[in-house]
Order: sequence, then C-alpha cells, then structure tokens
Amino acid sequence: MLYILKIRGTKKIPDFVQIRDADMTLIAYFRLSQIELGLKKNGLEDKSNEIKNLLKEIPYGKIYKYE
Repeated sequence: MLYILKIRGTKKIPDFVQIRDADMTLIAYFRLSQIELGLKKNGLEDKSNEIKNLLKEIPYGKIYKYE
C-alpha cells in the first residue's frame, strides 16, 4: 500500500509529489513535471502508468491511498 500526495508549489517552487509507504515513511519525492524520472529513480517504474494517470486526477493537497 502506498500513499500519494500532490503538492502545489509557488512561483519559485515547482509542484511536487510525495509517495509514502504504509507507515507514512517517505519513499519518493520528485517534481510533478518529472514523473517518469522520479518513479524510475525510486524503483517504482513498474507502476508508472497507473501512478501517472492517478496524478492527473487527484487534487492538490489530498492524500490518496494506492493499493
């Protein structure tokens, strides 16, 4: 189980994505504009299509539970 959080940036700070495990430990943190690279660096490329589609749909600031 993973928790996915999409964070809106400011003028100087870009939008980010946090992916956390079941214990809420941070396992991935990357820019929203670099989803594929961020997933690959953190060993999540096997779920990349599902997570990319999910990130298009979920709102900013809400934690989404991904199983």
